[in-house]
Amino acid sequence: MGDHKEQQPVRVGAAVRRRRRALELTLAVVAERSGLSVPFLSQVENDRARPSRTSLEKLADALRTTAVELLAAADPAASVDVVRAEAVAEGDFDPRTRSLVRGHHQLHASEFTGDHDAGREFQHRNDELMYVADGAVEIEAEGRAYRLGRGDTLYLTGGVRHRWRATVPDTRVIVVAVAEHIEAVHDRSR
Repeated sequence: MGDHKEQQPVRVGAAVRRRRRALELTLAVVAERSGLSVPFLSQVENDRARPSRTSLEKLADALRTTAVELLAAADPAASVDVVRAEAVAEGDFDPRTRSLVRGHHQLHASEFTGDHDAGREFQHRNDELMYVADGAVEIEAEGRAYRLGRGDTLYLTGGVRHRWRATVPDTRVIVVAVAEHIEAVHDRSR
C-alpha cells in the first residue's frame, strides 16, 4: 500500500455541460462553433472522454469562456490521501501543529499537541469543530468560557471569535474547519 496521493484527472464534463446549458446552447451548436463532433462533446460532458488542451480551448471559445475557467469550474478529481503520524522524539514537549489534510481542499484539519499562544484570538470565516483527543482545554468564545476534556467537542459557526489553551501537558486537539476559500451558506431560519 502506498502513502502517496492517488489522484485521477480533473472531471471537466459537468462544467462544460453547466456552461452550455447556462448559454442555452445545444450540443449541435457547440459542435458547429468548436469544430468538434457532437458524439465527442457528449462523451466529454459525460466524462467518458478527456479533451486535449487544443480541444478544450476550442470548446471554451465556443462557450464564450476560457479553458482556465472551465478547469476552475470542473468537479474536483477523486482522490485518496494518507497522512501518516509523525514520530515524536522522547522528551519532546514542545507545542506542535500537524496538518491532517494536504493540499487545497474544502476541508482543513490540524492536530495541535501541547500548548500554544493562549492569547491569540481566532476568527474563521466558516464553521469549525474542535475535538479534544487527549488532555483538556479551556476555550473562550462569545464571552463565555468552556472547559473540555478528552472526547469533548466544541462547534463554532463562522465568524465566532475564540481563543483556547491547553490545561494539562500533552493535550492533543483536532481542529476541523471549512476552508477559507469556500463561501459557506448559513441557514438563517434556525
